[in-house]
Amino acid sequence: MNKPQVMHWDVRDGELREQSIRAKLMAMGYRCSRYDYSPATYFPPHSHNVDKIDAVLAGRFCLTLFGCRCVLAAGDRIVVPKGIEHSAEVIGDQVVISIDAVKD
Repeated sequence: MNKPQVMHWDVRDGELREQSIRAKLMAMGYRCSRYDYSPATYFPPHSHNVDKIDAVLAGRFCLTLFGCRCVLAAGDRIVVPKGIEHSAEVIGDQVVISIDAVKD
């Protein structure tokens, strides 16, 4: 069974800011969009037809994939491979600011 690939912001990449994470993801070949998710937002199991990365700038965002539950906080990002079913939800009462990066 595969395991989720979670990465953490490296301080050598500078201060964690939206522009910094976008630049890092774009250099990896991803297109980026920002989303703000309200508390209690839930995305039921689904998949995408592209490889993607979900990166968190603020709040706590829980993704479940490969049977594992991963809670992401500011500076964390997770790889969601094309075609892999996953679900996601905002944890707690803080808005999640997320960078959604996709690779065609």
